[in-house]
Amino acid sequence: MNLKNKKNIPLDGIQGLKQNFSADALSGFLVFLLALPLSLGIAGASDFPPIYGLITAMIGGLVVSFFAGSLLTIKGPAAGLIVIVAGAVAELGHGDSDLGWKLALGAVVVAGVLQILFGILKLGSLGDFFPLSAVHGMLAAIGIIIISKQLHILVGMNPLTELGKPMVEPVELLAELKNTFANFFKYKDVAIVGLTSLVIVFGWPMLPVKALKKIPAALVVLIVAIPLAMYLGIHNIAEVKNEAGEVIKKGFAPLLEFKKGFADIIGVNVSFDGFSQTGTFIKFVVMFALVGSLEALLTIKAIDMLDPFKRKSNSDKDLIAVGIGNVIAGILGGLPMISEVARSSANVSNGGKTRWANFFHGIFILLFLLFAVYFSDLIPKAALAAMLIGVGWKLAHPREFGHMAKIGNDQIAVFVITILVTLATDLLIGIAAGILLKLILHIGRGVALRSLFHARTQVDGNTVKVKGAAVFSNFIPVKKELLKFPYSSDVIFDVRDCVLVDHSVIETLHHLKDDFASEGGSLNILGIDEFRPISKHKLSVIRKHKNNAVK
Repeated sequence: MNLKNKKNIPLDGIQGLKQNFSADALSGFLVFLLALPLSLGIAGASDFPPIYGLITAMIGGLVVSFFAGSLLTIKGPAAGLIVIVAGAVAELGHGDSDLGWKLALGAVVVAGVLQILFGILKLGSLGDFFPLSAVHGMLAAIGIIIISKQLHILVGMNPLTELGKPMVEPVELLAELKNTFANFFKYKDVAIVGLTSLVIVFGWPMLPVKALKKIPAALVVLIVAIPLAMYLGIHNIAEVKNEAGEVIKKGFAPLLEFKKGFADIIGVNVSFDGFSQTGTFIKFVVMFALVGSLEALLTIKAIDMLDPFKRKSNSDKDLIAVGIGNVIAGILGGLPMISEVARSSANVSNGGKTRWANFFHGIFILLFLLFAVYFSDLIPKAALAAMLIGVGWKLAHPREFGHMAKIGNDQIAVFVITILVTLATDLLIGIAAGILLKLILHIGRGVALRSLFHARTQVDGNTVKVKGAAVFSNFIPVKKELLKFPYSSDVIFDVRDCVLVDHSVIETLHHLKDDFASEGGSLNILGIDEFRPISKHKLSVIRKHKNNAVK
């Protein structure tokens, strides 16, 4: 970072509010326009009442912004947790979505407490333990599951009612697409709205006019889809009753149904009765805490790299802040929150300078809840499904497969195995399978068992020396040693006594080198010329030449 940028770093706190009011307020408003439809869609896809997606976004802005260790991230509900939340509602509620929602809230609150403990115990480096190929595989699997579910909703079909099940596994969702595509225009008007919305989602970012691209595609979808649905006469299908007046069938409702305002929804909605389902409850607590924390930490890393002022976030403090937000959101009925990457990236590109941009985004969400929430009953679910398909496509984009393949065959193997096992089982088992495969590959390349989880580290002056191997599973304490040096220092990382340095460590070292260089220091890797990459990619795993192998 140059001296000019250092002098112009935005102030924090009240002084920062005064200094950057206009920039942060404008960015907060633009992020609100993006967050509004996505929060509704994410909540609906998670089988939560849609309005409670806005409750989470509001809390993420109005409350969490004051505790956050990251200045530019936007807190709110995330598409990456849809699969877990919907699973919690279905498994804990056993088909009763209202009961499942309240029991899932209990797991969200307990997970929030765990996240606070993670931060207090300084486990913000937790994200470094997971191999990047497995993490990307997990996110791609989530994207595939989101797409497979929302394609049904896009054309007015609900896979739950079509299959007559309270819960549908990812593989079943994919298999049911055959039936949905065969009846694509069964509900023609809904399909027209859905396909029109989908064209906007994918086409709007391709427009050649830069000013138009500043308007979020999600907002354009609402502007077009709501009047289109009204013109086509789309309304929620009425209940079908028998001669005795009993409801025997209720069709798929193509529009959101709130029928409540802000004053009607604020209150305690959480239930901790899910504790009686011990194994299931614990599973979802772990998944909320682990996957939510991992996604939040990855977002912090990504946004720190985008920050024009190169400020470094306090990941431990941010975990505590997100945990606090999840406790409050869970009690009131909201979805679990993370630092969300798309909204956070939009905040940076819109000129947000401080934590106040997140706060203003929360203010605008609150104003919507107070004055305009009934307008949401006009929103077609097909339009929200199109937005979520766009989100899922980004998570599972074909270029992710290509990127992993370029880094090396080992990375694409871990990536694909994580996806397949996740689709066949669940997220925890999926990422565990990816980690296990990665460890097996390391052992096959000569890494000793004792080196997998323990790096023999020696610090001598400005040199940090590692013996055995530098891999994802042992690098957290090594990175802590490197970070003890100021970024203005000239540091040497000595790997001459290693047999292998893996992809996750190589990528981390690239980022650290940039961090040191930005402050006038340097990070040099000693002995790297004795290694050979397994592919031509700069982030490839590197192995010791056989004639230079460590004995």
